[in-house]
Amino acid sequence: MKKFLLTIIIGLIATSNYAQEKNDIGTEKVWRVNFLNPGVELELPTGTYSTFSAGLGIGYGGGYPDLTYAGNGFIYIISPFADFQQKWFYNLNKRNRKDRNTKNNSGNFVSLRFITRGNSIAENVTRTSDFDFAFGPTWGIQRKYGKNFHLLFDVGPQYYIDTNGNGNVWPIMLQLNLGFDLKKK
Repeated sequence: MKKFLLTIIIGLIATSNYAQEKNDIGTEKVWRVNFLNPGVELELPTGTYSTFSAGLGIGYGGGYPDLTYAGNGFIYIISPFADFQQKWFYNLNKRNRKDRNTKNNSGNFVSLRFITRGNSIAENVTRTSDFDFAFGPTWGIQRKYGKNFHLLFDVGPQYYIDTNGNGNVWPIMLQLNLGFDLKKK
């Protein structure tokens, strides 16, 4: 029994020492202004390697097959949106060891994303409802370039639904954000 307890204690000490060596980088609070889909975003740390981001703006979106009709050609919906995303970064320490930028949460991540759109400002389709929602898992990257330029790209499947209960699965959702990181508070 004493050997067992001694082994556990040594194991815990070794693990905590190793964890301290590996835990040399973390996530940060960042305000952003995006201009591809104009909006503002706040990204807050929820853990050493995770963040929660919330964004509001007015942006372009396509039509979901079960939620729009009477459109042809290039389909567009320009509307206000709210975008929420929980991100788990998995390569911050690796990037740091290779002397790559990790500032402002520059890394690769997996996430759960929820986005909702409101009344259209402009559109070339008819929507089944003025509000729709979509959520699903994504894989993505975000990077800070130069002093404050920001790039985010993520992709994944999503389930979409409107306020009337119409919904389905969309196999590939793409997001591309370009913008600027503002001074952290």
